[in-house]
Amino acid sequence: MGEDDKINIPNSVPPLGAEGERNNLYPIFLKTKNLHVLIVGGGFVAEEKLTFLLKSSPDAQVTMVSPMFRDGTIALAKKGDVTLVEDVYNKNYLQGKHIVVATTDVPEVNIEVWKDCRAEAKLVNVADNPPYCDFYMGGIVTKGHVKVAISTNGKSPTTAKRLRQFFEDVIPENVDDLVKNLNEYRKTIKGDFEQKVETLNEFTKGLIAKKES
Repeated sequence: MGEDDKINIPNSVPPLGAEGERNNLYPIFLKTKNLHVLIVGGGFVAEEKLTFLLKSSPDAQVTMVSPMFRDGTIALAKKGDVTLVEDVYNKNYLQGKHIVVATTDVPEVNIEVWKDCRAEAKLVNVADNPPYCDFYMGGIVTKGHVKVAISTNGKSPTTAKRLRQFFEDVIPENVDDLVKNLNEYRKTIKGDFEQKVETLNEFTKGLIAKKES
C-alpha cells in the first residue's frame, strides 16, 4: 500500500487475527496475465496502484471503474491491457474478476466493495485499511528474472519502501546472468529432482562463499 493511501473507514471493522509479533502472510507470485484485476476508483491512489501493478506486471489484465479518471491514469491505460469504465461501482463489475482493489474516497463504497467480495470469495484490498485486506501490495524489486517482494504485514509502507531501495542497491544488475547460467547448468545435471536440487544447493553455496571471501 502506498504512503499516501489515506481512506477513513467506520469503526465497525472486523477483528484482526491474533498473529502476535510475527508476519503470518504467505507470499505468492501471481501470473496476472491469466487473472483479471478490478480497481474501483479513479483518483490518485487508484493511479498509484495501477502504476505499481503495471511496473511489476506489464501484461496484467485490469479493469478500472470510476465516474472520473486522472489524465495520468488515462495515459497509463493506453500502455497496457487496461479497460477504463466511467461509472459508479456496482457488484456486477465483480463478474469474471479474481482480484479487487478499492481505492475510493467514499468509505461506504469501499465497505460495499469489501462485503461484495466476501460474498463472492474474491480477493480484496481496501487501500490503507488492513482489516479489510486479504492481501497487501508490498514493495517489489525486479532484476531480470529475479523478483523480491517485501511486506511489513501492513504495518509500515515506509519501511517496505526503504527495504526496496536497499535491495535495489545491493542486488547486482548482472544477477540475471547468474540465473540463466544456473538454469543451463541444471539441464546438464544427471539424476532425479532431489539430486538436482542437492547439486545446485552445493554449487550455489560455493558461489556465496566466493563472494563473502
